[in-house]
Amino acid sequence: MGEKEYDLIIIGGGAAGLTAAIYASRRALKTLVISKEIGGQASSAFQIENYPGRELIGGSELMNDFKKQAEKFGTEFILEEVKEIKNQGNNFLLKTSQQQYFSRSLILAFGLTPRDLGVTGEKEFKNKGVSYCATCDAPLYKNKSVVVVGGGNSALDAAELLSKIANKVYLILRGDSFTGEKILQERVKEKKNIEILFNTEIEEIKGEKTVSAIKLKNNQTQKEKELACEGVFVEIGYITKTNIVEGLVELNERRQIKIDHDCETSYPGIFAAGDITDITYRQVIISAGEGAKAALQAYKYLQKAGKTIGVDWGRVKKQG
Repeated sequence: MGEKEYDLIIIGGGAAGLTAAIYASRRALKTLVISKEIGGQASSAFQIENYPGRELIGGSELMNDFKKQAEKFGTEFILEEVKEIKNQGNNFLLKTSQQQYFSRSLILAFGLTPRDLGVTGEKEFKNKGVSYCATCDAPLYKNKSVVVVGGGNSALDAAELLSKIANKVYLILRGDSFTGEKILQERVKEKKNIEILFNTEIEEIKGEKTVSAIKLKNNQTQKEKELACEGVFVEIGYITKTNIVEGLVELNERRQIKIDHDCETSYPGIFAAGDITDITYRQVIISAGEGAKAALQAYKYLQKAGKTIGVDWGRVKKQG
């Protein structure tokens, strides 16, 4: 096992996972974060206005600050995807496509996965005009025509961001009203280059090498039409993907990980935090708080089990 053995492995690099890493590393736990990407859903937010102490900050900037702080206290990062988790004696064995890692405890904080539209052409044009992250890809569409699908906060954020870059933005909603915050709705409605299409669905995404048009249907009139565009941003929510922990920890009917008030799962030594759990509210500040709780509880578990001898106030600085 050697250098691949850790006190704590955190699966997920969003607000919950990164905060857990900060707290765990400060308690001198040898900590590894395994994640396909850093930042999670928060990094896709163009602007965050409700994180305490930061009046206005980009989501990716805030998450990068989280990561830097975790690294400062000793957290290691691996950009991979966990394919399998097994309990092996007193440890947990995690396998990725490239390596395997051992840990005395785990925190599951891998968040949610963007929901697909499920229409013809979507898979074919992923990363060829179809995107699930406006913050990441908006600069590619300068002076172009784009579509945003969805009516929640993420869709409204995406539309506002793209309106500053693209020539034209079509905001498409299946229903007749938004579900996002009022202040975001007003901002979108004020943008002259955003056109809102209510009661409308995409039936097909078309193009050759990249997206060039979409086929639309009005849910009220049933009329169909084709709309020229060069980008489609899908912002219709997220789904849970908990296959790797199925049978290991208890899930609810929505396949979210069930936790108690201390972020403990049904399996000793495994904790969970953030949007992948059955908590009620899903905000960056809440995920961060849950991550802190999970790390503190993991430290407590390791102390009781006699599996670690860290300190409870942070890393000891070397003398000299």
